[in-house]
Amino acid sequence: MTHIAMSEMTLPVEREVQAAVQGQRALAAYLATKFGTQSIQIFDDKNQAHQVELPTSALRLLVDILAELADGNAVKVVPVHAELTTQEAADLLNVSRPHLVKLLEANASPYHKTGKHRRVRFADLMRFKAERDHTSEQAMEALAQQAQELGMGYE
Repeated sequence: MTHIAMSEMTLPVEREVQAAVQGQRALAAYLATKFGTQSIQIFDDKNQAHQVELPTSALRLLVDILAELADGNAVKVVPVHAELTTQEAADLLNVSRPHLVKLLEANASPYHKTGKHRRVRFADLMRFKAERDHTSEQAMEALAQQAQELGMGYE
């Protein structure tokens, strides 16, 4: 079982945001490559360069992470196969833990028990979230359409 500690996230400080903006711009130029790997240089505290070979897919992920940091967001990388506690899952959905437990008990998303504790696979949670977001978006579109048909001034 993989357990992810979600409570250690902190927002980036201004210096980190600026570095993320610059890093994202610099790395994004190399994403169009057809190569499976890319070499980058990392400098140590003695300013000595060390070459590191990375999969291009990891570089794409790094650019995505830098984009989030550039927007001032905290970032946590979670393996798709990770299992989350109900509190971690609730935090990702921005709902209370008791509400999440009710959703799980109503079979809104798969889960299993480890002893007496519920665990939710990250991939299952993200699938549920995508479905929930899609349903919400459809409802908002229907409300907007209804408001336009009734001439409520939301043109």
